[in-house]
Amino acid sequence: MTRMLTPVLREVRELLGPRRHSTVVFDRGGWSPKLFRELLAMGFDILTYRKGRTRHIAEKRFTRHKAKLDGRPVEYLLHDQPVRFLKGKLRLRQVTRLTETGHQTPIVTSRWDLRAIVVAHRMFERWRQENFFKYLREEYLIDALADYQVEPDDPTRSIPNPARKAAVHEVYAARVHLRKLRESYGATAIDYIHGSTSTDRDFEIAEEKIRIEIDKAANHIKKLKARRDSLPARVTVADAQKGQEMMKLSTERKHLTNVLKMVAYQTESDLVELIRPHYSRVEDEGRTFIQMALQDTADIEPAEDQLRIMLAPLSSPHRSRVLEALCETLNNTNTLFPGTRLQMRYVVASSCLEAKSGQVTDNPCQEF
Repeated sequence: MTRMLTPVLREVRELLGPRRHSTVVFDRGGWSPKLFRELLAMGFDILTYRKGRTRHIAEKRFTRHKAKLDGRPVEYLLHDQPVRFLKGKLRLRQVTRLTETGHQTPIVTSRWDLRAIVVAHRMFERWRQENFFKYLREEYLIDALADYQVEPDDPTRSIPNPARKAAVHEVYAARVHLRKLRESYGATAIDYIHGSTSTDRDFEIAEEKIRIEIDKAANHIKKLKARRDSLPARVTVADAQKGQEMMKLSTERKHLTNVLKMVAYQTESDLVELIRPHYSRVEDEGRTFIQMALQDTADIEPAEDQLRIMLAPLSSPHRSRVLEALCETLNNTNTLFPGTRLQMRYVVASSCLEAKSGQVTDNPCQEF
């Protein structure tokens, strides 16, 4: 990352122009004070986790910060201080978060203008970038719908090693198994101490059996870790796809579908925010709710000056009420259907007239 950030951001600077200010957010893989100085000289601010050991900060020096960011309440225990690198030549800002477990996470940035809670929130929410693209791949399969054309892939292109990824999952699964064995070992000992009906001999046999399994599991983890560490983190496409034809989706159309995905995702995100005041489980089920509403049936009826969209009620009355609130909010925007002078008006049909097939009936209970 430290090698690639500079040339990539040079191209970004050409696209943004010389005056537009931007902040680059990245993880510890890009940690390099020399790189930071280069990026600052290019007109970019930086925001990243601090790498390496840092001096422990006394817990009494942390203060509680609260704010409403991105429509949600946010609360952190934070400590804010200036730090210097490169023998004092580079002065940056360090915002450290204290968790409930006592763990301290230092963040380094050149943004002195932001509140400490905003700095922390932007850093801790950076995972949304990865989740964004993962979500698009899983939920918006536009690639498969829009493009069947392929083109040859670059055999020397570097990609994450799929074999190492599988090995990492094996280590994780083995660790989970070992943790469960240790919990079982502890539970057996607690039962015996607190007056279990088991005899000393029964306890010794059970203890010995679990201990042997724990030893086997620990040795298995060592072997898996050795295998994982022997595999390179990245390989070329040619190495990953030995014996297979190296093809990828057409680049030009891929750019178009990526734009459509981003627009669809942003639209969904905006709808989730609109239902936030009306839906208590929006954090857990917000996107599922919107997807369910969009995939449900509806009647569309053009009128003289309106385009009426009648949605079917959802699976429960309280969800239907949330959908009604969303319809009211959308109606207040007075949006015209593209290419016409028809105002789009949304309404939820009364559940009492919902057809068995799920289709909205011709005679809705609710009037416009």
